[in-house]
Amino acid sequence: MSDIRVAVILLNWNGIEFTRACLNSLSKVDFRDFKVILVDNASQNPEGEALKNEFPELDLIQNSENLGFSGGNNVGIRAALDQGFSHVLLLNNDTEVEPDFLGKMTEQISSYPEVGIVQPMICFLHEKGKIWSAGGTWKQALGRAITRGDRRMISAYQPASVNLDWATGCCMLLSREAIQKAGLLNEQYFAYFEDVEWSLRIRKSGFNIQLVPAAKIYHEAGASSKKKHDEGTLSPSVFFWHVRNQFYLIRSQGSLLGFAYHLGRFILWMGYFLLRGRFKKLKAVARGMAAGLSDQLQAAPKWP
Repeated sequence: MSDIRVAVILLNWNGIEFTRACLNSLSKVDFRDFKVILVDNASQNPEGEALKNEFPELDLIQNSENLGFSGGNNVGIRAALDQGFSHVLLLNNDTEVEPDFLGKMTEQISSYPEVGIVQPMICFLHEKGKIWSAGGTWKQALGRAITRGDRRMISAYQPASVNLDWATGCCMLLSREAIQKAGLLNEQYFAYFEDVEWSLRIRKSGFNIQLVPAAKIYHEAGASSKKKHDEGTLSPSVFFWHVRNQFYLIRSQGSLLGFAYHLGRFILWMGYFLLRGRFKKLKAVARGMAAGLSDQLQAAPKWP
């Protein structure tokens, strides 16, 4: 594996405490041939500069505006490919990693040339025995992205197969070849479901996706989106992106029954928000449905 060089793309947006803890855990990783590219997505305070002062070994890219998950990560991915890295690891800033996770992931992806993405076993940061994600299954008929192992105890979980339909953007290691052939993240998505769309596109380009059960990391889960608002914890924007992007995804995959299935789901959401008096969220769902069904779908950018 001497020819494997990994760029770890860490996206920060008003989350300096999480990012600091993540960087501290990365400093203990035993696979040495990697570099962290920290992309600050226009945080309110100069968090990127503060983190660069604390961790001078990382590369800092400072975005002038919040480009979302997809656009922000694409900035880091382009920089990594420009610098000649063989692999790119997307890693959420609200994660902490086991020292051997990257070595196990690089070993598996380098052993199988047909594998374009691998994902580790991801558990909850504060319940380390409980699974947050063991990868994903795509149900084409209903246009559903299902998380495997969700909230199962890791001690009792045996994956039926290491082959996945999609990997979560929380932590995914990609080969340079897969990105070059399939393209970058679709920036129209901004946030939510962009990892599913990317995974399905990479599979259509001829690559497989696998879980690495022995590689483990821990996730805070939703740290950037869970902030107190007048209508609860999740902001109306989260519901807008979720609903809009769900329809983007099923349109891109041609899942006809999925339209009816998700339309019914989101109408029930609107009824719930109406009963609870959460009118901002109700409007966000309605706007997401309108945009998701009517916006012209945009292609993902290519590199170079």
